[in-house]
Amino acid sequence: MAKNTICIWFDKEAEAAARFYADVFPDSAVQAVHLAPSDYPAGKKGDVLTVDFTVAGVACLGLNGGPQFKHNEAFSFQISTEDQAETDRYWNAIIDNGGQASACGWCRDKWGVCWQITPRVLTEAMAAGGAEAKRAFEAMMKMTKIDVAAIEAARRG
Repeated sequence: MAKNTICIWFDKEAEAAARFYADVFPDSAVQAVHLAPSDYPAGKKGDVLTVDFTVAGVACLGLNGGPQFKHNEAFSFQISTEDQAETDRYWNAIIDNGGQASACGWCRDKWGVCWQITPRVLTEAMAAGGAEAKRAFEAMMKMTKIDVAAIEAARRG
C-alpha cells in the first residue's frame, strides 16, 4: 500500500470509474475491490465500499460514500501528453464516455471527476517564460481541447 493515497469520493460508482481509468490510461490498474462488512449510511452489507486503483501510476482509493459530496475543479488529474494523437485519445475517451468538455484543456468525466489533458508542448512553453509563454498562454485561453499545432505556432510567434 502506498504511503500517500488520493481518496476520491463517489456516490456508488467507484468500481466503474476505476475500471474505466484503468482501461484508458497507461500505468493504471484496479488492485482490489472491498465490500462493506455491514450496512452503512450510503449502502448495504456486501456493496462495493472501496476500490484500490492507480491512475497513471498515482495510488487512489475510490470510496462509495453516497451523494453528499460532489467533485469540483479544486481537484483534478493532470495528464501530460506527448502529441495531438495522445491528447485526442484521452480527451475523447473521457468526453465520449458521458463526460463534459470545459476550457483550456479541462474536462469532467461522467462521475464528475475533473481532468486536465495537457500536452507537454504547453507545459514547456509556460516554463520558457517571457513572450513565448505569453503567446502560448493566450492561445490556450481560447481553446477547449488543447490544439498542439496552435500552441507550437504560438511559441514560434
